Amino acid sequence: MTYVIAQPCVDVKDRSCIDECPVDCIYEGRRALYIHPDECVDCGACEPVCPVEAIFFEADLPAHWQDYRQSAVHFFEAAGGQGGAASSGPHDHDSPFVAGLEPQGSAH
Repeated sequence: MTYVIAQPCVDVKDRSCIDECPVDCIYEGRRALYIHPDECVDCGACEPVCPVEAIFFEADLPAHWQDYRQSAVHFFEAAGGQGGAASSGPHDHDSPFVAGLEPQGSAH
């Protein structure tokens, strides 16, 4: 199991979760943030600091946001090898699912 970042993060990317993550597993895409499912240690530190309540434990992900679980997998397939979000920097792409969404508001 892992944590998943869902729709409320799209075009917001507050980044508070990145500061709280002790294992550096939250990566930045063009329009959203993504938690690497193989690097997440399920500590939950990211969830309470998210101001838009976009982070869910995988088993608690609302049904209408289930596509965000696979979205993260697709993001990391395109991102290639990892090794920590800080060392990889922001990515200039998103998962195909997020890239195809209508704009959600003003990006930060």
